[in-house]
Amino acid sequence: MLEEFKKFAMRGNVVDLAVGVIIGAAFGSIVQSVVGDLFMPIIGAITGGLDFSNYFLPLSSKVTAASLVEAKKQGAVLAWGSFLTVVLNFLIVAWVLFLVVRFVNRLKPEEVKAAPAATKQEVLLTEIRDLLKK
Repeated sequence: MLEEFKKFAMRGNVVDLAVGVIIGAAFGSIVQSVVGDLFMPIIGAITGGLDFSNYFLPLSSKVTAASLVEAKKQGAVLAWGSFLTVVLNFLIVAWVLFLVVRFVNRLKPEEVKAAPAATKQEVLLTEIRDLLKK
């Protein structure tokens, strides 16, 4: 069983996947930093520091607090502002990731595509053409 596991773990796909996951986790930290440290302050400056994370709708008459944390302690709340903030953060992270992948793809040299193989009809027509030329 140990030998079988060793064969499984040493297959190229498994090792490549493990390396991809590790690099992906590290790259995720970079993207989060780009979003949190570069883009969000700019967006905050443009919107005047608008922060939706404390906006909520109380679902119980017992909820009288002004902050989301305190309101959750008092009863059920619909934290729509927090959800909106997470969605906006996701969209910004996805956009930054798209830009990074686009940039990396431009750095790669273009692959020269080989001409598709000729079909039997094309080969036959080429032979007929060459015979007619003679």
